[in-house]
Amino acid sequence: MIQAVDHAALLPLYAAAGTALLVLVAELAFGRFHLLAGMLGGLATAVVAVAVPEHAATFCRDGLCSWTVTPHAALMAVLFAGLTVGVLALSGPALRRGYAPPGEYCFLLTCAMTGGVVVAYAGDLITLIVGLETLTLPLYVLTGLRRIRESAAGAAAAVTFFLVSVVSTAVALLGAALLYAATGALHLDALVEGSGAYAPLAAVGAALVVIGFAFKVAAVPLHAWAPATYDGAPVPVAAYLSTASKLGGVLALAAVVQRLDTGPLVAVLAVLTMTVGNLVALRQTRMVRLLAWSSIAQAGYVIAPLAAGAAGVRAAYAYVVFFVLLEFVAFAAIAALRGPGVDGGDLADYRGAGRRSRWLGAALVLALAGLAGLPPGLAGLFAKVAVVESLIASGWGWLAGVVAVNAVIALAYYVRAGALLYAAPDLPRTASDLPGAAPGPSGAAPGPSGAASELPGAGSGRTALADPGLVDAAVPRPVVARSVAVSLAVAAVTVAVAGFAPQAIFDILGG
Repeated sequence: MIQAVDHAALLPLYAAAGTALLVLVAELAFGRFHLLAGMLGGLATAVVAVAVPEHAATFCRDGLCSWTVTPHAALMAVLFAGLTVGVLALSGPALRRGYAPPGEYCFLLTCAMTGGVVVAYAGDLITLIVGLETLTLPLYVLTGLRRIRESAAGAAAAVTFFLVSVVSTAVALLGAALLYAATGALHLDALVEGSGAYAPLAAVGAALVVIGFAFKVAAVPLHAWAPATYDGAPVPVAAYLSTASKLGGVLALAAVVQRLDTGPLVAVLAVLTMTVGNLVALRQTRMVRLLAWSSIAQAGYVIAPLAAGAAGVRAAYAYVVFFVLLEFVAFAAIAALRGPGVDGGDLADYRGAGRRSRWLGAALVLALAGLAGLPPGLAGLFAKVAVVESLIASGWGWLAGVVAVNAVIALAYYVRAGALLYAAPDLPRTASDLPGAAPGPSGAAPGPSGAASELPGAGSGRTALADPGLVDAAVPRPVVARSVAVSLAVAAVTVAVAGFAPQAIFDILGG
């Protein structure tokens, strides 16, 4: 049978795949222009996704299509493209300094974007799984792709990510095979519950598909890979893992659970995920690991409304849109504060960072407040309200209560991290302990007049600081590359606009 192909419906895929090819050609032909090609291609993909006519479809048979264009699919494609452009911008300074091969790095990232676009428009299980793996496979390599290797953490994280992901993919494929054997359907619109003797087989297949996709969102107990992988990967790659990869997993989960009766399983996963994520995040001392466990807890909030099936899909989509925006702002602020090629560091490294870099500190506080569901992060507040409202309206009041309790628990570590940005610096015992201080002739470090006084009983040459502001002044302020600053500013403005006008996103998701 010959099928007509609607090339207009496939334009977002052509743009995304063409971007990857353009980056590859730029590497082979010129050895440069990788970042420019990737960013321009990502922007073109977003524009094309918006321009494609709504409700177009292709690869159709008997009214069932493997590629469907809907308003929410276009929004998700724009998100994947925007996240890719943002991560390329964050990666620019490190790539220019030679921390990773730029051609391979940009090519792999744009390939991941192509997989994300496929997930957004997928209309059957095979297309969905292929798109999800195209999104994930490049990230295995990006996690450990470094020319300058200060430790083996990146390689170990990449191997862990790869091994666990292979198992989860095999589980999802087995589930899809069992579903097909029980129902004879692969198209998402044709997925139905099994009947008669095939009902148990279909139930097992649906459970395996959900478990396989739950890995992508780092749902407990399939979460162990996330903290080590995020912390071992470069900060921009960790940002992509925490946003685009999780977005793909949520889209895949929603596509299945809204058509099959998996409510109890999804509810259990949601409760375990948000509770374990929040409790372990309370004990974290490294910034990226804190965000990793936080993102695990956030995954619990995202998948909680999916327990209600189709009735909760809109709330889950809305939450994940707001979440990825806020999470990207958080990682972009960390990348700006830490500098190129540097890991996320310990929480103690951020003490007073907001006092020294007011705009960067404000951006990180905005992200943390949004993730906690507090003003001024109104986007996160509206997202949590949408989830709770959806659960109550669907008869899952007890699950809404669990979400509310966990949101309160999460305040502890979000407020702690935000307050640390403006905490007074730890005072050194002597002025010679200041960063960059050079000992004077008698062993004492010179300082501004009136800024230091001799310690009683300390002996000649030992001075104590009287003004904590001197420590802030002595610590060098981060030099933020223009591409990083622009990326962070655009993301922060987008979060602010989404917080003041959330209804626009709800309207798109309801179309």
